[in-house]
Amino acid sequence: QVQLVESGGGLVQPGGSLRLSCAASGSIFSINAMGWYRQAPGKQRELVATVTSGGITNYADSVKGRFTISRDNAKNTVDLQMNSLKPEDTAVYYCNANLKQPLSLYARNYWGKGTLVTVSS
Repeated sequence: QVQLVESGGGLVQPGGSLRLSCAASGSIFSINAMGWYRQAPGKQRELVATVTSGGITNYADSVKGRFTISRDNAKNTVDLQMNSLKPEDTAVYYCNANLKQPLSLYARNYWGKGTLVTVSS
């Protein structure tokens, strides 16, 4: 049905920058919010940033001022610009999209398979 594909992960030096991208494809009626979550080794998945179709953003306190989320509604993509990266940002980053279901009152979450970001010297 719907597929989310992330790209842009990799190894980066502390203080460096990285840009993650996510593209949604398939049977898409309408997307509510899109966002990025991450899971560090030994920890649960946590919210990093989200953005609604109207452009309202929300960030985890740990990334405010360093990360910027943006989306292109026409292309069904969402990006995460990560600056001033720290070792504690090391995690698998997952793309998320909350989609409206046609002829339904329900919405559904879709997830990408994740992309690894490693911040290390």
